[in-house]
Amino acid sequence: MKVAIQGFTGSFHAIATAKYFGSPQELVMCDSFVNLFKALESGSADCAVMAIENTIAGTILFNYSLLSNSKYQIVGETFLKIEHCLLALPDQHIRNIVEVRSHPMALMQCIKFFSENPSIKLVEAIDTAYMAELIAKEQTKGVAAIAGEGVAEKFGLQILKKNIEDSERNFTRFLVLANPDNKLDLFRSNLGINKATLSFSLPHQIGGLSKVMAILSAHQMNVMTFASTPHVGSEWEYFFHSDITFDNYDNYISAIHDLKSATQSVQILGEYANGI
Repeated sequence: MKVAIQGFTGSFHAIATAKYFGSPQELVMCDSFVNLFKALESGSADCAVMAIENTIAGTILFNYSLLSNSKYQIVGETFLKIEHCLLALPDQHIRNIVEVRSHPMALMQCIKFFSENPSIKLVEAIDTAYMAELIAKEQTKGVAAIAGEGVAEKFGLQILKKNIEDSERNFTRFLVLANPDNKLDLFRSNLGINKATLSFSLPHQIGGLSKVMAILSAHQMNVMTFASTPHVGSEWEYFFHSDITFDNYDNYISAIHDLKSATQSVQILGEYANGI
């Protein structure tokens, strides 16, 4: 299959793709999440792997909006432990580094390290591995990248420091996206559906959100995450996005039925197996 990712060869998106599918896939490498969805829409990719949240940097809210406004659904997920290394050309030292270029999510996961090295300028870039490759190709001294250990070996770079992330418990959750009209058995691998991602809006009434939570609790739904994004065009109104897990699919269907009467709208962004 052709799998769209945000990033390039050696990126964490590429690693997550290999972990989920368990075998090499043809990567459609995109420089942004917007272009990832364009790759799906154009048919140049059969599915996509997209980061949605990190245990340090939090939720990528923009990706919920992209997903909600598309016809694609979540068909699976995987979690990846992220270990960041500071990479530069051989014979460089941290004291030689005046600038670090990396994806903004990677920079956010390494705040402590850079607060201890305030002379280093941080520059946002499109991808972790891609910036490492550019440094190697252009032989750029005084500039470092943040990427995984394997990227250093791939491009002949030196690891100046390992594990610069703020916490060793640094995980990113990736979603697997596909057109619901496709044969989803290809992705689900006969695993039972026990997780769903919902998006809903609420009327301006007292206790609206508490009613939603009461419905989910009554039907034995376990709320895993909760986030909100603005309803563009309607001031101070929001879409709420929630991941729920459940043991009984019939209870889940009943919960969706009751949510429809307690919300202005309910959108199911995906039903899938809880990932590992």
